[in-house]
Amino acid sequence: MEKILIVDDNIDIAELESYILKEEGFETVITHSGEEALEEINKNKYDLILMDIMMDGISGIELCAKVRDKVNCSIIFVTAKANLVDKMVGFEIGADDYITKPFESAELVSRVKAHLRKDKRNQNISKGNIITIGDIKINKENYEVYKNDKRIKLSTKEFEILVYLMENAGIVLSKEQIYENVWKSSFGDIGSVAVHIKNLRDKIDKEEKYIITVWGFGYKFTKDVNE
Repeated sequence: MEKILIVDDNIDIAELESYILKEEGFETVITHSGEEALEEINKNKYDLILMDIMMDGISGIELCAKVRDKVNCSIIFVTAKANLVDKMVGFEIGADDYITKPFESAELVSRVKAHLRKDKRNQNISKGNIITIGDIKINKENYEVYKNDKRIKLSTKEFEILVYLMENAGIVLSKEQIYENVWKSSFGDIGSVAVHIKNLRDKIDKEEKYIITVWGFGYKFTKDVNE
């Protein structure tokens, strides 16, 4: 049974999330502050974390930054903060997804199940899966990315998008294709793709030498850096 940590200072919302997920067979633990959640994460292992952003004391953004290097599971923000800047900040510090309050029960369950399936698949990736294009190299087994032999730190979603782009190098991929293949869902905020692409470029491709925007269609990872 997968174990999910819920972090929200709104008791009613935390209890609602817990009830919905327990009905689907998940085990849940509720914490009502960033401080309490940090202590819980340091003591126990979780398969997924649902986290509010706006909390007194340690905010969700601060908490995510503190624990991202300690946990490999997906972190989903569930919050009323829905503007693009908030999402960019959340993705930049390592969040994997974003659900806006108020949410539908079906959406919460679908997102949670999709991320748990994805995390399970990633744990079973066979060894030796290395892709190299130009001076960028990724190791799918251990989630490592190198550029010019220097390791680059990416969030889980940034890494998965990079893998998808590089596995399909030379092919123009729409935002919808990227979202469906990386988020494993056909509904959600397609704009998240552009945010993650921007973050990827900032970290590994500031000259936009590899990740090419094909206006009106989507993105393409250059198959040959000399093309």
